[in-house]
Amino acid sequence: MSAAPTSVQEPNPAIIFDTLNSYQRSAALKAAIELELFTAIARGNRGAEVIAKAVGASTRGIRILCDYLVLSGFLAKDDDQYSLSTDSAMFLDRNSPAYFGSAALFLLDPRLISPFFNLAHVVRTGTTTLPDKGTVSRDNPIWVDFAKQMAPMIYPSALEVADLVAGEGHVRVLDIAAGHGLFGITIAQRNPKAQITALDWPDVLAVATGNAQKFSVVDRHSTLAGDAFEVEFGSPYDLVLVTNFFHHFDPPTCERLMRKILVALAPGGRCVTLDFVPNDDRVSPPTAAGFAMMMLGTTPAGDVYTFAEYDTMFRNAGFASSELHSLTRAPQAVVVSTKS
Repeated sequence: MSAAPTSVQEPNPAIIFDTLNSYQRSAALKAAIELELFTAIARGNRGAEVIAKAVGASTRGIRILCDYLVLSGFLAKDDDQYSLSTDSAMFLDRNSPAYFGSAALFLLDPRLISPFFNLAHVVRTGTTTLPDKGTVSRDNPIWVDFAKQMAPMIYPSALEVADLVAGEGHVRVLDIAAGHGLFGITIAQRNPKAQITALDWPDVLAVATGNAQKFSVVDRHSTLAGDAFEVEFGSPYDLVLVTNFFHHFDPPTCERLMRKILVALAPGGRCVTLDFVPNDDRVSPPTAAGFAMMMLGTTPAGDVYTFAEYDTMFRNAGFASSELHSLTRAPQAVVVSTKS
């Protein structure tokens, strides 16, 4: 009796073809955001012809774009009628309070994506092809755009961080590389006795101050302009926030800043790091691990760091202990490090 044939997966170039064409995925999403296509569908326009009329585009263009967005998971299709996915309804309908379509302007900014057109050269040299020090060059204007365009996407994680560390009573907070300022601002909202000092470049701080006014905490929100590695922090602080910042630098540079933070903290004070933290295998979870590629392309020496690596760096800087906290509304994690 002959053995049953075994199923063997034959080589197939589909994944190569799809990956080489994957630039179309981000281009399609950006086009849909610019056309306000998701908003039009949310308003009840479901067929290609009526969607096209609502957004001022060609029927052919809208049909092909919508079908592609179905393939990408942003839309569903029933016969010839389109509807929003749960994520698209929450985050890409301009009338949703959680809308963050503006993030496309920053994440697809030519200044960020240009190094990836010659990534082989970046890999050979191990550093960005952007001028000066890439995105960490002094007073880089790209961070004004980040502060303006990424704030809606960041807000949910800021709320989670505030729930974790805001506490009660008088708390003095230093928000390093504050950007939009939302991490300090949400702490001030949670804790009416919290005093926030936001540190960043002057033009970026103007955005943070505007947000502090918008969220009615400007009376407890002050600014400190300059380079985090050079400016005097003042002291003592109960909390120092370092959000989406350490990944721009190599470990020795991170440790240097950590030592400076330690000096600025009161006894028992905490440094709160929000960042992309991969597992020890450095390939999971995908979003956190994959962010290393962004740092390879845009910075001289940036990277993502595992919790074990952060724990080592903080201990080397003099911190007593560190704890890792996962977030439910963001791909980053929080490392809370305590001064003895």
